Amino acid sequence: MSVLSAAVLLFLILDPLGNIPVFLSVLKPLPRRRQIVVLVRELLIALVVLLLFLWGGRYALELMHLRQESVSIAGGIVLFLIGIRMIFPRPEGLMGEIPDGEPFIVPLAIPLVAGPSCMAALMLMGSSEPERLTDWSLALLLAWGATSLILLSAPLLYKLLGGRALTALERLMGMLLVAISVQMVLDGLGSYLHIPSDV
Repeated sequence: MSVLSAAVLLFLILDPLGNIPVFLSVLKPLPRRRQIVVLVRELLIALVVLLLFLWGGRYALELMHLRQESVSIAGGIVLFLIGIRMIFPRPEGLMGEIPDGEPFIVPLAIPLVAGPSCMAALMLMGSSEPERLTDWSLALLLAWGATSLILLSAPLLYKLLGGRALTALERLMGMLLVAISVQMVLDGLGSYLHIPSDV
């Protein structure tokens, strides 16, 4: 796999377009300037986490005696809860009451950008071809850069589309998140129980 094809694969897994409604919902209560600061901070945290999983994820899982199935199931449960709140929003917002009025690490950096699917893909790349870690790091940087550009421009969509269209998009994406989260849990369970994926 070339660096470019790996970058495209990681970009699709990062799914910045699908994350736009969630980011807008979580950041909505904050002033515009603070939104940018929080978004850049969360994107940088996500990049650091993804690089850590690329370079050392395999060793961390071995050290803690965790399996990739555990990461998939846990991530699926978190995304399921986020999807349910997107479909049935609460008055206090998507993530409930957030200390200091803004998110920190969860849910923007993890699991929305640095999600279990991307972590697992990077661990697989790093463990299958460890001699190409520099190539995989470059691919990750390209995918993360494209994702960052899209998410940083997300607030413009609010002006272009308006509140109703974004609310409808948010609930649609919530339904997709629920479906994706259930699939992640099923994949994790299937892998753990050694059930073929085509069954």
